Amino acid sequence: MRLNVALYRVMAYVTGVVLIVLCVLAIMQIWVADGAAVNAVGTVHGALYIVYLLVSFPLTRRLRLAPKPTVAVLLAGTVPVMTFIVERHISHRYIEPALAAAATPRPPVPEPRP
Repeated sequence: MRLNVALYRVMAYVTGVVLIVLCVLAIMQIWVADGAAVNAVGTVHGALYIVYLLVSFPLTRRLRLAPKPTVAVLLAGTVPVMTFIVERHISHRYIEPALAAAATPRPPVPEPRP
């Protein structure tokens, strides 16, 4: 589970940063007539978003999220800055309690008497 969470967080931040760069480049394209940078970064963002989906969907299933938070997680990579907001919300509300529950020690099973 910790690996899933780490991969989700990395992909959320990387996808969010690349989306912000893409938006800045798209705005700058108004003054510069060259769209090559926007096309390149857009392609990179598209590929990263697919990886983000492949990482985040299994995590939402493992956490047993309801449909609304699941859709929020999956669509967060399409709205600038939303990946950071959703990642924080999901971490505090769902991931930290799940990790804490997984870390609690279970009582030892007594050995059968002969």
